[in-house]
Amino acid sequence: MLIDETKCVGCGRCSVYCPVGAHRFERTPEGKVYAVVDQELCCECGVCLRAGVCEMDALYEPELEMPRLVRAILSNPLIEFKESGVPGRGTAEIKTNEITGRVRYATAGVALEMGRPGVSTKWTDVEVMTKALAKLGVGFCDENPVTYFMKDKKTGELKDEVRNERSLSAIIEFDCKLEELPKVLEVIKENIDKIDTVFSLDVACKIRPDGSIPVLSIIDQAGFEVLMNTKNNMGLGRPRFREEGEPL
Repeated sequence: MLIDETKCVGCGRCSVYCPVGAHRFERTPEGKVYAVVDQELCCECGVCLRAGVCEMDALYEPELEMPRLVRAILSNPLIEFKESGVPGRGTAEIKTNEITGRVRYATAGVALEMGRPGVSTKWTDVEVMTKALAKLGVGFCDENPVTYFMKDKKTGELKDEVRNERSLSAIIEFDCKLEELPKVLEVIKENIDKIDTVFSLDVACKIRPDGSIPVLSIIDQAGFEVLMNTKNNMGLGRPRFREEGEPL
């Protein structure tokens, strides 16, 4: 996002809409105050422009090219990631599990959402986690933008051109065996002090026929607080996937 300083009158109305505080004010030698967008902090989310509060029409969005476009892909919900056909940061895989069968009784689906509006995340921090998790041999989700921009899924290393980008948030999505989940959570905790952002941890599993949820005790034993604001796939659609032994 850019601001035409010849049009800007420095009213500051756009700045309150920036979720990462990238707008600042400068003054010309003649004393005119105008706003500028810190290009390092800006995540190209487009919120300030879509707010429509600039009466001088000073805000404008230049055509973004790679690697700068990565910021918009992960931060602007109106932009669709063409490789997955999904707008935003992640995939719909777990939410449509009765069709995809991605998460099964013996596996867990994990999403590590790094950054938040007001904080954002550098992709160097994202890479700290992807490289640590890759050492465990987790299965990174192919349709996820972070996975797409990896140089090598086996090492978790990101492509050189995107490593220094940032976004409002970025979701690392992967699968692992249930027995491997304690080690996964341990590795995440070991790397918390190596990153300069916040994160939330999502763990998905299939509820057992007896109603038990196997990941709850694993998460609790790892020292993470379990919140009850869950997303539940009720399987109300027409199932296209059934594990062996499941009723028709």
